[in-house]
Amino acid sequence: MSISDEIKAILKKSRRYLQSAEMLRLERDYDSAVSRVYYAMIYYAEALLLAKWLRFSSHKGVISEFGRHFVKAEILPKEYHQWLREAFEKRQISDYSFTTPANDAHTLDLKKKAEQFLAKTEELLQKEGLL
Repeated sequence: MSISDEIKAILKKSRRYLQSAEMLRLERDYDSAVSRVYYAMIYYAEALLLAKWLRFSSHKGVISEFGRHFVKAEILPKEYHQWLREAFEKRQISDYSFTTPANDAHTLDLKKKAEQFLAKTEELLQKEGLL
């Protein structure tokens, strides 16, 4: 499988996760929705890193290197790295805490950030000729 094909597969799964997040949000399963939003974002970050032939085995590694290669390099604004870290933190709480603050407003806000994150990522990948 080529890098381009792998990236396309990652993005397809990520978009499906974002759709799942919306269905879960509408069912008021906010913890699960937050988790799906996070995974949509981390997969897109992985796709960007893969476009540079970089792979990382941990989520923290992906988040850190995303910041280094795209935010510190001034390819993306710092908010994108902040949003990815925020999504990671909220996913940790949603997945591992039995009492979470997740609610509709928080979930919707995170989903909107993810949609912007995904759109900008696709734009970058298109510029690189990978989509």
